[in-house]
Amino acid sequence: MKNLSLSILITFLFSLFACAQNSETHKLNLDFEESGKGFPSGWESFGSQDYKIYIDSLTAKSGKFSAVIESAESPSDFKALAFNLPNNYNGKSIKLSGFIKTENVSGGFAGLWMRIDPGIALDNMSDRGITGTTDWKEYEITLPLNPKNTQQIIVGGLLSGKGKMWLDDLRVSIDGKDLNDAGIEIYKPEILPAQHDKEFDNGSSIVFPDLDPEVMDNLELLGRIWGFLKYHHPEIAKGKYNWDYELFRVLPSYLDAKNSQERDNVLTAWLEKYGSLNPCENCKTTANDAVLKPNLSWIDDSNLSVELKSKIKDIYTNRNQDEHYYIGLHPGVGNPQFTNENSYSDNPYPDSGFRLLSLYRYWNMIEYFFPYKHLTDKEWSGVLREYLPGFINASNELEYELAAIQIIGDVKDTHANLWGGGDKISELRGSNFAPFRGEFVENKFVVADYYNPEFSEKSKLKIGDIITHIDGKTIDSLVDSLKTYYPVSNEASLLRDVSIDLLRSSDSTLNLTYVSENQTLEHELPLHERGSLNMYHWYKVDKDQKCYRILDGNIGYITLANIKEEDIPEIKKSFINTKGIIIDIRNYPSTFVPFALGTYFMSESTPFVKFTVGNVANPGEFTLSGNLEIPSQGNTYTGKLVVLVNENSQSQAEYTAMAFRAVENSAIVGSTTAGADGNVSEISLPGGLRTMISGIGVYYPDGTETQRAGIVPDFFVTPTIEGVKKGGDEVLSKAIEIINQ
Repeated sequence: MKNLSLSILITFLFSLFACAQNSETHKLNLDFEESGKGFPSGWESFGSQDYKIYIDSLTAKSGKFSAVIESAESPSDFKALAFNLPNNYNGKSIKLSGFIKTENVSGGFAGLWMRIDPGIALDNMSDRGITGTTDWKEYEITLPLNPKNTQQIIVGGLLSGKGKMWLDDLRVSIDGKDLNDAGIEIYKPEILPAQHDKEFDNGSSIVFPDLDPEVMDNLELLGRIWGFLKYHHPEIAKGKYNWDYELFRVLPSYLDAKNSQERDNVLTAWLEKYGSLNPCENCKTTANDAVLKPNLSWIDDSNLSVELKSKIKDIYTNRNQDEHYYIGLHPGVGNPQFTNENSYSDNPYPDSGFRLLSLYRYWNMIEYFFPYKHLTDKEWSGVLREYLPGFINASNELEYELAAIQIIGDVKDTHANLWGGGDKISELRGSNFAPFRGEFVENKFVVADYYNPEFSEKSKLKIGDIITHIDGKTIDSLVDSLKTYYPVSNEASLLRDVSIDLLRSSDSTLNLTYVSENQTLEHELPLHERGSLNMYHWYKVDKDQKCYRILDGNIGYITLANIKEEDIPEIKKSFINTKGIIIDIRNYPSTFVPFALGTYFMSESTPFVKFTVGNVANPGEFTLSGNLEIPSQGNTYTGKLVVLVNENSQSQAEYTAMAFRAVENSAIVGSTTAGADGNVSEISLPGGLRTMISGIGVYYPDGTETQRAGIVPDFFVTPTIEGVKKGGDEVLSKAIEIINQ
């Protein structure tokens, strides 16, 4: 086991344990005397399935029980027990101590581990791990505390490689005092001034004048300055100001300004309100190798006074370099974490001031922290002005949602849909659906599958029939009219997402014109409520079926749609003598497999990806990381590898395909993927709207981008209408052909 991979996995599991925190009243079970179904109560586990964890009543350091981690014959990676401490604590240091006994530990180590999140400190004893067979002995880990920045503290024990370990009598102490002592101080975070500010909780009371060109110019300029100050000014970064409400305070006088001089006077007084700046001694210039650089040309391009331009540039020169109240980076990954953003969800149709705030907030988040801003079809610098009328003049909740989903669509990221708060859009699209699935095949809208075959007789259309019109409108015209409201990276994901809603309505029927057996027919199709249909999202998953099998010709087949960690060792064993292996990722992997399965195909450590990450200390800057590699673990598979992809391959599926593409004897077969990769970051907007973006840039080792382009197949193969009628799979057939060559 690689120590690095263990650290990375523990980091990625941060969010898992954040959702499983113990209450303050939970009794600490650090001696393992409490259990349920043979597992220690209050504990979690993670890591490979090649290990088992249980309570032992025969061997214990003290008391009646100990906890055991035991490996299988040929384990992969590691297994860990984890306990999330119920609080954050004041103090200088925290110590975890406990007794460990081992038996035949080899190829890795046993030890204690402790982590302070997010990314503050970690010790897993990797440099002094226990091996072989040892009797009970006490071990300890000590880490420095950082209560102000700590979100959670996790403790536990772990085993990597082969063998067996017992764990008992753990103890946690703060500066030498046991965690159960009365003198232990629980850290209570300071309530910052930004959190006390409630002045506009009941509405902004902003009244906008007519949006003539001058007003539009000024509102665009204010949006840029507001966002620039939010992410650069040191006093705002400290949480001293509710920056949403500071907008509402400056807007009335700003809108009342009769000319540019009065406007500049308002802005000058606004900047002076936040005090003078201390000289920044560690403000670095933008890195020469930055993939994206901050664009502050708008300052010089504006009609602001020379003095005001100088003040704004001075803020950049002395910008915030510490932690930030409104923005951070997720530990271990680096995608942006937009913190302390109120969604104001109690009012789904916010007033015009809050709607302007929504536009300002979103535009600036993309401006400074979206790694793919350079890939949008529109120049992002012009988008702010474009959407001012739509947001300010939205006359109801639906119009507000439509304005939001359109600007979200302009980032051209399939991750960036309206994932929450789009109630009125959903009502508009309707809750009734056809009993069959339509898909675009050979550029035609084709009946691909019945959700409920029992409705086929009444529905009349057969699988393979081509739908040409819906309610008298051609399919092409419908797609063209709807595409503005479907945030997607490329055409493949657009057609995938639109196809579901084309056969959806608030009415009880749809009038369809279709071609069946060379005849043009018309039918009033009865629709059904979603709950009465066996609908599936993008692709079917049979959870009762094994994820792997041997095809005719001694070819291994794996679908990642329902793969489990425990399947991987058996796959490696069963497929070692096959002619080739097909991995089907025309789905979303149910388990993260690039490393656990990827090592099976690597004869040597091989790079497959690198990332761009933003910079809170210099908003707008993105730098490229080094390559991430898949290691080799011996017993390398020597047959051919073929990977299947299509428009349903998105995000983790695309990342996984990149990993397998790095295999020397591999080929990608299928069609363009969804073109949305990189860990997602959530964005909250006024009115309870929720969206996301791809938060890190994902690139091949040679620097080729994957966003929007997707994973480009080596062999471009798509289904045919004839194949749909026969229930065939041309993509799979091509993969078999490649292996047999």
